[in-house]
Amino acid sequence: MASEKLITELNQLLSDFHIYYQNTRGFHWNIKGKRFFELHAKFEELYTEALTNIDDLAERILTIKGQPLHSFQAYLETSKIQPVTNMSEDDKIVKSLLDQLETLVAQENVVKELAAGEGDSETEDMMIGLINDQEKTMWMFRSWLGQ
Repeated sequence: MASEKLITELNQLLSDFHIYYQNTRGFHWNIKGKRFFELHAKFEELYTEALTNIDDLAERILTIKGQPLHSFQAYLETSKIQPVTNMSEDDKIVKSLLDQLETLVAQENVVKELAAGEGDSETEDMMIGLINDQEKTMWMFRSWLGQ
């Protein structure tokens, strides 16, 4: 059975993902400018992927006998990622997404190390997959910014 610490950290990640998801939806809706079509499509890809990750995380928490957080209030109170509103400039949005992805990766590393320490290779593997995907996205956004 998973430790309470692992379940707490997974719920932290679940909360972070919910706020990241909603921020990305807002960016998708509000992007303006000459790169609208390119970024509008990319943001839809990101929030669709985030929704899948949210479901997978909640189901993993249940699988290891935990209870996933499941209210917006809990997500807002728990998330290390803050809601972003009224942002429509492409460079600012991409920089915000990079910051949010860095927060997700940092939390995924916390979960990965806890899972490894508890011999939970399934959760550890899940985190490795998330980290790999998000680090690639971060590299692409940094390249897009010319960094």
